[in-house]
Amino acid sequence: MGRTRHGRARPARTTEPGPTAGRDRLASAAMKEQSISTGPSRHVELQGCCNFRDLGGYPTADGHRTRWRRLFRADGLTQLTEEDLASLAELGVRNVIDLRTDIEVESRGRFTSEAEGVVYHHLPLTDTLPGAEQGAAWDDTGFVTGRYLSMLRDGTSSVTTAVALLSDPASLPAVFHCSVGKDRTGVLAAVVLGLLGVPDEVIVEDYALSAAAMAQVLERLELEFPDSQEIVQQYAPAILSVEPASMTGFLAGVRQHYGSFEGLATGLGIEEPVQRLRAALLEPA
Repeated sequence: MGRTRHGRARPARTTEPGPTAGRDRLASAAMKEQSISTGPSRHVELQGCCNFRDLGGYPTADGHRTRWRRLFRADGLTQLTEEDLASLAELGVRNVIDLRTDIEVESRGRFTSEAEGVVYHHLPLTDTLPGAEQGAAWDDTGFVTGRYLSMLRDGTSSVTTAVALLSDPASLPAVFHCSVGKDRTGVLAAVVLGLLGVPDEVIVEDYALSAAAMAQVLERLELEFPDSQEIVQQYAPAILSVEPASMTGFLAGVRQHYGSFEGLATGLGIEEPVQRLRAALLEPA
């Protein structure tokens, strides 16, 4: 996609379903979003990004809720237009956390260094990605759950660094992202929301909202890699798979290993950053 000329930042608005193969996914996700969103539009519409969402408005078990317009999750931020960057400036984004591998950053680029006042952090959640030959395995929710748990295990250093960064009010608003905004981004979102006390069912609903964007993400990859269509199609099951059971299994695995998200904080040695995180991202419901 080409860059646009400078213009005013567009207000955040919910993406409308269009006449694409993902229409049913969009409609279903929109219904889910209405059930867990009582504030500003959760989806932020950008020209160069399909899955940019606000993590605000989620209830916690102790009667709080996550603050709006403080923390965002997204897919790749390498093709943002000048108008998109103006929209991020309007949102006040100060920090970008990139969860992708070194190879992805080298081959596909990174968030622009020209965005004034925005600090970029590369915190890969895994060193390697599954091969294209494993694409079909992503239809197996047990396989996906295992991948998510390995990301938490192998990416412990990145997770603890991200939590510490996000616990500083001066770092907010912030956005973290990977390539499609579903798997690595979904793992970090689940960890952050779990540490904040958001119930499991709400975390799963947030994860499932990515289904609305996956068909569009796949279409963009097909355009970005016209000479590698066979490989892109091998990855298609991994991209399109957004099964709630995969995230439910991940949350169950965290509790099985650590006992609770409080136990996770203790196990990772981030009890104090989590307290600051709660102060920075929660407000009375």
